[in-house]
This record gives sequence, structure tokens and C-alpha cells, in this order.
Amino acid sequence: MPYTLLVPSCTDSSLKSKCALAVMAKAPRPGKVKTRLSPPLTLEQSAALNVCFLRDTTQNIAEVAGTNQAAGLISYTPVGDESLFDGLLPEDFALVAQRGEGFGERLLAAAEDILLCGFGAVCLIDSDSPTVPAEAFRQAVEELNRPGDRIVLGASNDGGYYLIGLKAPHPEPFANIHWSTSTVYAETVSAITSAGIELVELPLWYDVDDGETLNLLRDELLGEIPPPFTRMPGYSAPHSRRFLLDLFGAGK
Repeated sequence: MPYTLLVPSCTDSSLKSKCALAVMAKAPRPGKVKTRLSPPLTLEQSAALNVCFLRDTTQNIAEVAGTNQAAGLISYTPVGDESLFDGLLPEDFALVAQRGEGFGERLLAAAEDILLCGFGAVCLIDSDSPTVPAEAFRQAVEELNRPGDRIVLGASNDGGYYLIGLKAPHPEPFANIHWSTSTVYAETVSAITSAGIELVELPLWYDVDDGETLNLLRDELLGEIPPPFTRMPGYSAPHSRRFLLDLFGAGK
């Protein structure tokens, strides 16, 4: 059965008490996703691993949403490829189309559209961090459910971020940011601070987008070696672990 497709022009007031946990995702076509992982992986393997990341991230979110005032979504691109998500997501997930040109424009538009759907808050989450601790998602929901305005931000160790959460579509965090650089997080924090908006920072984590970070994931899931920058246990990511086990075997 296809997932519900949300339309921003159709506001559902019953969603006001919920925080949307929305994964920003491309439809998983070989050659279109996780291309920086090839090499060491083939384009087909990279796309297959991307599917594992989607399965793990959405499963993690579904478990958090089941015990919090939250709901899981996929903010997807391109329009027309909705069917490529069939069977990959928990059954209660919904889809909402991305719009905009540059990355910052797409993030702001996603926040605007999801809030227009009726949600009281939204977290935009990357699809490259399958082992983000569930506690980080729970903390984001709890902070955004408190009275008053604020932005929640989860830093990645490469200088970017894996999550940004908002209660209102503030444009400042998405304007004049040098995307895909090691200064994204610092620039975003500066923009939020300059705008006078309260900032809550989540635990540091990491994205998997090249051979080096793939090794970090391999160490975490197969070698049970936590990332060196945290003592917090990550999510078990069973789909990604099974993929890596089939690819590399049990040894490090």
C-alpha cells in the first residue's frame, strides 16, 4: 500500500501537538545516491547501502515516535519517484515532496511545508547517519514540545549537522551558509545566535558519506568500537549491519 502523501495546502489541526521527524531523502536510484562511497563500493552497492540507511533511520524514528508526541516523515526528491520508497518505511510514515533549488532553500521549504501541514514542530534529519542514538531524537522532540520558541541542532563531526529542529520557519539558519563545507555548523550556530533565537545542541554524531566514515560505521557496527568522540551508544542499525556483514564479514 502506498504511503500517505501530505499536501501543505491541506492543514490538519490534529497534528498540532506532534513534532514531525522528517528524513531528507533522495529516491534510492543507483548513481543518484551515496555516490561518494564509490569507490570503495560500486554504485549499486552504494544505493543498496542507502536503502539500509533509510530503513534503519526510519525504524529508529518510528520507535521514538511510538513513545513521544512525534510522527515520522520522508521529505523526498524527485517528485514522481514516490514508488521507490514502497516497502522501505514503517507503515505509519508519510511522504512530503521537496521543493526549491539550493540546499538551504530546500531545507527552509521543507520546514515551511511540514509546518503548514499542521505539525507543531519539525526536525529535518539527514539520511546519512543510521546510528544516531534514539536519545538524540527523543531530546529533540522534548525540547521542541516545551513552551517558547527555540531551534534544536545536532552537530556532525565533519562540521555539518545531522538534525535541525524548529517550531517556526525561521529563514536565518538557512541563508548565506557555505553548504557542504566544514563550517556549516558554526555558521548555522552564528546565524541562530545573531537572530536571538534560543539554541539547544544535541550530542555530536557523524555522517557516512565517504570511505573514511564508512570505516567508522564498520568499526561501530561490526567491531563494536564506538565513535571516538562520544561515549553514548549508537542505534543498532540492523539493516546496515547486515549489509556490512555480508560485504566485509565479521572481521574488522
